[in-house]
Amino acid sequence: MDIIKVMSIVGTRPEAIKMAPLLRLLAQAEQVESVLCLTAQHREMLDQVLALFALHPQYDLDIMQPEQSLTHITARALEGLEKVMCREQPHLVLVQGDTTTTFAGALAAFYQRIAVGHVEAGLRTGEKYAPFPEEINRCLNSVIADLHFAPTTLARDNLLREGISPERIFVTGNTVIDALQTTVQPGYIFGNPALRELDFSARRVLLLETHRRENLGEPMRQSCEAIRRLLDDFPDTVLVFPMHKNPAVRRVAAARLEGHPRAVLLEPLDTLDFHNLMARSCLIFTDSGGIQEEAPSLGVPVIVLRAVTERPEAVDAGTAVLAGTDVDKIYETAARLLQDRAAYAQMARTANPYGDGRASERITQIIMDQAPYLLHAKRGSGNR
Repeated sequence: MDIIKVMSIVGTRPEAIKMAPLLRLLAQAEQVESVLCLTAQHREMLDQVLALFALHPQYDLDIMQPEQSLTHITARALEGLEKVMCREQPHLVLVQGDTTTTFAGALAAFYQRIAVGHVEAGLRTGEKYAPFPEEINRCLNSVIADLHFAPTTLARDNLLREGISPERIFVTGNTVIDALQTTVQPGYIFGNPALRELDFSARRVLLLETHRRENLGEPMRQSCEAIRRLLDDFPDTVLVFPMHKNPAVRRVAAARLEGHPRAVLLEPLDTLDFHNLMARSCLIFTDSGGIQEEAPSLGVPVIVLRAVTERPEAVDAGTAVLAGTDVDKIYETAARLLQDRAAYAQMARTANPYGDGRASERITQIIMDQAPYLLHAKRGSGNR
């Protein structure tokens, strides 16, 4: 039996969470030799996920630096990945999502004429700078990739419109749903002391997660101001805001939310605490793409702090609503859900459009089914 060598590249916490269940199955597959390489574009938050899922990378480029720019991330990742790929000579490089690491991984593989599999392929907003730089990263990944693992039929249709061959597109569901099945636990006891002290039966928890580059500054100030108004007008609510490490995020949080008696500002949470906090929240406010996928499985309505989303399935299904970053729109959207039980229940009960928790199984099987293509493609010939 021929063995397929698969190198997976991970740089950030969201990538690691979404790749963890797939990496577990690849490691168990007799037909696959699995190699994990970290860029560590994000260091501390990534390490938490590695420990949680018992992931043991063979390579760690450790590229993170203070105040790093996109140029520096890309350049350091490309240089490090070139050496690893030349040494390992994998048949397939797997990248996930739309981070700078994802794009650098796909580009490095292309430079070595190695096939690329893109997990979570086909997401689009159609706007070059929204989100930035993720929209362009995922578009470029689709140009490079050989195997496109689309989470939904809408993502598949996006790829078809761009001329991707239908034989190379596979609708699998989203691997983050696989991960949630192992992290959300009944009776979970939080590791964070501040969360252990919260009375979830007496307070409705408003969870805020915001960090997008395009929202830094005034848009984020507007979002925080809207949530402060909600805290003032709904005394049974409490805000929990695990703040991103970016100093620009923390400056806004300090200016708009710090000091409010029902605003709990925290350091970033580990994955278990965060997933279980989502499950116990009343509303989630976010500009994160991943949370738009996760929350529907937990029955928690999502207010998206963006004008456009590459995950319209959640909006179309009714599990999420686009509120943008206007203070009045955010406030009015949330206030309606906090006051109207029927409207809230309708959002909370809607089925998750992102899959059944078996995406990793499907991707693993597809990779093995593609063995003839992956094993016999000619490296160095440009015939990919």
